[in-house]
Amino acid sequence: MKKSVVLIVFLIVLSACTKEPVNTKISGGVFGTFYEVTYHSEGNEKYNTQFDSLFAVINRSMSNYQPDSDISKLNRHEIDVVDDHFVNVFVGAKQIFKDTKGVFDPTIGILVNAWNFGSEKNLKPLDSVKVDSLMQYVGFNRLLLSGNTIRESYPRPYIDFNAIAKGYAVDVIGDFLVSKNIQNFMVNIGGELVARGSNVESKKGWTVGIENPNYDGSQTFDKVFVLKDEAMATSGTYRKFKTDENGNKYAHIINTKTGYPTKTKILSASVITKNCMLADGYATALQAMGVEGVKQFMARHKELKGYIIFENENKEYESLGFNNFPE
Repeated sequence: MKKSVVLIVFLIVLSACTKEPVNTKISGGVFGTFYEVTYHSEGNEKYNTQFDSLFAVINRSMSNYQPDSDISKLNRHEIDVVDDHFVNVFVGAKQIFKDTKGVFDPTIGILVNAWNFGSEKNLKPLDSVKVDSLMQYVGFNRLLLSGNTIRESYPRPYIDFNAIAKGYAVDVIGDFLVSKNIQNFMVNIGGELVARGSNVESKKGWTVGIENPNYDGSQTFDKVFVLKDEAMATSGTYRKFKTDENGNKYAHIINTKTGYPTKTKILSASVITKNCMLADGYATALQAMGVEGVKQFMARHKELKGYIIFENENKEYESLGFNNFPE
């Protein structure tokens, strides 16, 4: 009888020792899109509450959709002191603004709203006079940061961090997981990603994909590969655009030099780099550059891996990868 008990205990212990590791997956909605966090922790801890708290803090800092956020109050000229999250994104945005020579400019938000692509709806038709009058508020170079204080010249620019804040939120969740000694995870917010370590269930890096630019809303993939210890963001124009009377499609990304929606052949732009905030901002900038502009920019920035899908002169899809973007 004792031998039987010992054998049963041994089998239970052996089973416990050989049990395959399992990921924890938490998902939900945030920032008008979805989020999905997949990670492995020895104690199988769930961090739903902590994630929700971090998302709420970021929204209170940088959401143009919340009237009581720091960015909304700053745009109404009610405050000039902002929180640390705002400072982090401001510094990152300033780097991208300088690198892209103003192609990426968070103060273009006032035109984004005027063209009804943003958080505020405009019911009045736009003409060249109105666009020109709004362009006087555009210019990220006229905003300076001193500690946590934003100093601005007149007329005061309107700031919109929507093209970079989602990527920053990905980094914040990733940093939280690292603070909990979790080394294997992937954070995905609306297609903006950071992947660290390995997927313990598949025993390899994290498999990700770049969608084909399907105007009908269907989901197929142009490229699937493994992402490990890097961040990736993708900007696409094929789901948010306007069409003129001649059938020309104009992107939701506004040209920071003219104030008009960007007419571009680039349908999707992806960037892989060290953190998702920078990847998010650079992907948006690539979208607005045009194919030749992207070629020149990526030749100067070897620290970035890039990939674009565009429509050629025969209205066929082509793709280009830069700086060893994964095959």
